[in-house]
Amino acid sequence: QVQLVESGGGLVQAGGSLRLSCAASGRTLSTYAMGWFRQAPDKEREFVAGISRSGGSTSYTDSVKGRFTISRDNAKNTVYLQMNSLKPEDTAVYYCAARTGIFITQAMGASAVDYWGQGTQVTVSS
Repeated sequence: QVQLVESGGGLVQAGGSLRLSCAASGRTLSTYAMGWFRQAPDKEREFVAGISRSGGSTSYTDSVKGRFTISRDNAKNTVYLQMNSLKPEDTAVYYCAARTGIFITQAMGASAVDYWGQGTQVTVSS
């Protein structure tokens, strides 16, 4: 079993940047495919980005392509989400996710996730 703790959320103006971190403990991070999901008020949790166990493959939802970058440092047991050019519609609680598999993709959805972090709030003001 793995425990996930997110950090780095906050309030930022539109056009600004934030970097989210997800620190894993309990098991080696390289065992898991990792991803980030988000959930806005009154909306379903949605896929944002995924990264393979090795870090060699990444996947993004269309609305964040070119603005967000997911990465991982297995030696530090940490996954990151660099978010640039933030928009008000990016406002949500962001969740780190782990899957006992090779990859997490949008098609798999939240039901494929085995472990969740507690979430970190990101608020983008206009």
